This record gives sequence, structure tokens and C-alpha cells, in this order.
Amino acid sequence: MLSYRHSFHAGNFADVLKHLVQVLIIEALQQKPTPFVYHDTHAAAGRYNLRDKTSEKTGEYKDGIAKVWLRDDIPEVMETYIDIIQSLNPDGQLNYYPGSPLVAKSMIGKTQRMELTDLHPTDLALLEQEFAGDRKVRIQKLDGYKGINAMLPPPQRRALVLIDPPYELKTEHDDAIKGIVAAHKRFSTGIYALWYPVVSRPQVTKFCEKFTKQGIRNILRVELNVKQDTSEYGMTGTGMIIINPPWKLEKQLREVMPFLVKHLGQDSKANFKIEQLVEE
Repeated sequence: MLSYRHSFHAGNFADVLKHLVQVLIIEALQQKPTPFVYHDTHAAAGRYNLRDKTSEKTGEYKDGIAKVWLRDDIPEVMETYIDIIQSLNPDGQLNYYPGSPLVAKSMIGKTQRMELTDLHPTDLALLEQEFAGDRKVRIQKLDGYKGINAMLPPPQRRALVLIDPPYELKTEHDDAIKGIVAAHKRFSTGIYALWYPVVSRPQVTKFCEKFTKQGIRNILRVELNVKQDTSEYGMTGTGMIIINPPWKLEKQLREVMPFLVKHLGQDSKANFKIEQLVEE
């Protein structure tokens, strides 16, 4: 099933959290001089035009990045992420938003290897256009979980693997767990960052409980809920599950999450959660 297009959702509150976590992890990896690999299992397009018909149809970015990108009270830990957004929109008009591959490229330039996989032909074409001629970037039409099993462990022995499934199918929560468990068996010291939506609270609870039973240690979870949980259709929050998080990531998230709740929250029940699902 390939109906999902991230262009409908680019720059929404889920992207803000996901890409902020991505930036903070890459910054931590850059603290050491040894090389690392950035691996994106569901890479989608490189950048998104927020003025095209798909983005304007939903306008989700208006309740996401549009609310924070020009604020003058941005927490310090958000500065690199905001700088990336502003560099794509130098005239002060929010026209473009980066996909996760471009977020990574904005930070690592041509100094580190990037492995990008996706199955959607339209997004793959856009991705290839975005990174044309860059020999440090390999783009493949490939199932994301097969990709990480084929490419791990990397020769560099350091990696961030970002996993951002569309969750179109009922099996995708279990597929994500199985994919990460298999990858972790091959490369246990890598950093794995998995995005998930909060649509059904019982489903999220079950999902997180399953993670705790996989024999993987050192799992951090962060969640941003912009409104009260509901049984009705629609995403009320977003979360990230990070395996082998950098040592200061939890502290950084505790500094920035109140800001995100304040400015991205959509009702009085907006909140955040940070917890160690499994201790180190």
C-alpha cells in the first residue's frame, strides 16, 4: 500500500518533535570525531513546498512549525533545528519544510554517509533530485526493514537509524518492533529512533509494553500530546522511542518539552511524557 504521502503532513507538530529529536541525536554524534552513518528507512521526499496543493489542503504546518519558527524565546536546545528551517526560508516567509533526509544533510554536509530507502516512486524521484550528484548519499527503492538488515552493522560502527513508518496497515506497529529487534541483534550499539502517532491510547500503551519485553535495554520514550486523548478518529499526539539515546538527550527534552506544549498545545489537556521504558 503506497497511498501515504508525507506532503500532506509536512511541518506539523509531529514533525517538530521528530526532527528536533533527530537534530539532538546528530549533534551528540558529532561530539566525537569518528565517522557515523545516517540511515533513514522511510525517507520520503527531501523537502516539501508548504504552498502546494497537498500541504495547503490540510494546512497542518500551521499548527506545527508555523507557531514556533520565528519566536524570539526559542530554548537553546532548539536553535539548530530552527536554524535549519530558517535557512530554507531566508525571506521570512514559511514556504519550505525539510524532510528528515534534508534535516540530516543540513547538519552533516558531505562528511558522513547517508543511506536512504523508500518504496513510493514519486517520493523516490524527488529524493534523487534533491541529492543528485552527492556520492555520500545512497538512495534505494527498498523496504525499510529489509534495508537496515542488509546494511547493518555499518563499517563505521556508529549510526543513527531513523524509522518513520506511515502506519497505514494494522500490522505496522508490530512490523516496527520486529524490524528494530532484528536490526538490534545485528548492531546492538546503534541509535534507533522510531516515530509513532497517538491515535488510540490503548494501542500506544500496548505498543510500548511490547517494546519492554523484547530484551533490549536503554529505551527512552518522549511523547507530545497536543490535546486530550479521544476515541474519535484523528491524531492527538506524537511520540519517539529511542534506543541507546545519547546520555544528555533526556535532560535536553525535559528542557524543551514545556515550550512545545505551551506553543503547540491545542487544548488545556496538552501535555508531554518522558520516561525510560527500559533502563540501561
